[in-house]
Amino acid sequence: MNPLGKTTLILWTLVFFAMDAIAQEQLRAEKIGDRIDVYIGSLFFTSYRFHADEKYPYFYPVNGPSGTSVTSMRNGTYPHHSSLFFGCDKVNGGNYWQEGLDRGQILSIREDLESSEGDQIKIHNECIWTRPGASAPIKDERVITISSPERGIFQIDFEITMEMLEEVFIEKTNHSLFSGRMDPDLSVTNGGVMVNAEGASAEKETFGEASAWVDFSGPRLEGIEGMAILQHPSSKWYPSPWFTRDYGFFSPTPMYWPENEKGTRLSKGEKVTLRYRVLVHQGDHLESKIKERFDTYAKE
Repeated sequence: MNPLGKTTLILWTLVFFAMDAIAQEQLRAEKIGDRIDVYIGSLFFTSYRFHADEKYPYFYPVNGPSGTSVTSMRNGTYPHHSSLFFGCDKVNGGNYWQEGLDRGQILSIREDLESSEGDQIKIHNECIWTRPGASAPIKDERVITISSPERGIFQIDFEITMEMLEEVFIEKTNHSLFSGRMDPDLSVTNGGVMVNAEGASAEKETFGEASAWVDFSGPRLEGIEGMAILQHPSSKWYPSPWFTRDYGFFSPTPMYWPENEKGTRLSKGEKVTLRYRVLVHQGDHLESKIKERFDTYAKE
């Protein structure tokens, strides 16, 4: 092949890979009944589920670049761990985290798919915290933005504003707020790695420690995949301490370490905004640059 031909071939190869990279970043979403399915390129990424018979809305599966979920969906020991979710126990005598719906439920009352294709998906969701025979203590508004800033990185931005409809008292509880339950294959128990922003690792070093983020990663097929939860500095209670478990559970929560040892009080009409970024990634926390990505997020 002559030099001109080789140059042309190289240029077309570069164009092909550039177009492929762009295609990988294009997203689309569709609302189907009581869920919203999200695709990144041709890969099915996640469903946001808000069925009226569920305890609360949640994401499942949360597929990594390999096409396999990095989260798990309940088990016999912890049937209240629903992949990636937001809830809280011990709210004015109700339970909006586990057990039957008669104890409490975070019920979706509005789900708008505001952006269904392009470089990001945007979901607007409103929920009421309700239980039979009691007034609703909280309503919340969620803005969920899903994107893929580069190949091998899938991103969920979760912003929730909780409005207190009455005086609210939350007793000390480890069942509280934004939480992830990893697939067992990626847990520390099965050879995975859990690390926080300070470099502490595993449950022994991360439990109860305030940190900007925590990342889980482990072997997946022929590579490594993981998921990080980042807290935005603008969030109330930032940086919250983390409730972590080597079997794969992690949650930034002030409710297990309240400023008042008896619990947390919130006034009627008070609004609390919490922002989280979930990064589903190839590689470990170093290869996927979780620290650098948090630094960028903190400025947004």
